[in-house]
Amino acid sequence: MAEETISAVPAETTSEREIQWPSLPPTWRVDLPTGNLEAKSVVTALRQVDDSVAAGLLSGFQPISTGFGALDRRLQGGLRPGELALIGGGQGIGKTTMALQVARNIAASGQATCVYVCYEHDEAALLERLICQESIDSRGDGYQHGLRLRDVERLVVEGQRRKGIGLTQALAEDPRGETALRKLAAYSDRLFLIKASGVYTTTDVLRNLVEDFRARSDGRLVLFVDYLQRMPVHPAPADESERVTRTVEALKELALSQDVTVVAIAAADKEGLQAKRLRLYHLRGSSAVTYEADIILILNEKYKIVTKTSIEFNLHRAQAYRDWIVLTIEKNRSGRAQADVEFRQRFEYSCFDPRGGDVQEQLVDERIFTE
Repeated sequence: MAEETISAVPAETTSEREIQWPSLPPTWRVDLPTGNLEAKSVVTALRQVDDSVAAGLLSGFQPISTGFGALDRRLQGGLRPGELALIGGGQGIGKTTMALQVARNIAASGQATCVYVCYEHDEAALLERLICQESIDSRGDGYQHGLRLRDVERLVVEGQRRKGIGLTQALAEDPRGETALRKLAAYSDRLFLIKASGVYTTTDVLRNLVEDFRARSDGRLVLFVDYLQRMPVHPAPADESERVTRTVEALKELALSQDVTVVAIAAADKEGLQAKRLRLYHLRGSSAVTYEADIILILNEKYKIVTKTSIEFNLHRAQAYRDWIVLTIEKNRSGRAQADVEFRQRFEYSCFDPRGGDVQEQLVDERIFTE
């Protein structure tokens, strides 16, 4: 019997056949006093996204790197437009330092414009922190002789008293200050600082600010709020829980409706300040904080949350833990949560070493489990 010959037929590729899409159905639309509501079919939404990508608008597909490598890996690349991220922690743990450094990293890399709205410090205080950070290489190993806050203040005060000069000239006369100014100049038009009012700077005011930016630019925007519980609400609710609920809901809606990333600092409650390890449920306010946020990061001092078995045979190493913070990703819609990464403090220069890594030691848990 003759052997049958079978001819190989090449598989049809996507480029060789046309996908049959249905015709575009009408878009359902309801006009409301507070805005318009539209229901789009999948094919309509797909066409619109396809047109945006073809035009080079890729912001929704390109995460914004925080500049902290270990954190970015856990967040599947970084932050995304439409997300609300929270940074929680106790007093003095470094929440403002980390948030301001992330804003600096994003602006310096040119990924987005950043607006840092602060309810606790004015622009001068934030600038001092940035100057200290830029006076060193935050990724550098070994001893570095940069500017500390007291150094900046001394240079400025002495320069004004002796020579009648301003801040930039006083700093420029010191090599460390000149280094900081050169770095600041590279991104100074992409990072905006706002001294917020605990009476007048509401979420509606921030929305107007974002809308004004949107009217001027189609670039990406990251809004930082320092901090969540200080934001005013009018009319004033009866308790803090209701105020925080309305604030966090408004910030989430702002992120979604304006396609911006919002990063807000969240304070801990009294129980959290006394706990050995701060967790998600220790953030001041209501359960809306948990439900509305897409990402929740909690800072703890490493020395306080490493288990005794990890340090009892190496006390010298235990002392070194005091220089590190543990950042726990308590919630992460884009990836795995309950991951612990660590970063070394450089608080004398108002920053963290952005390299960091995964925590190798065993940590105390102190979670609440419910049946």
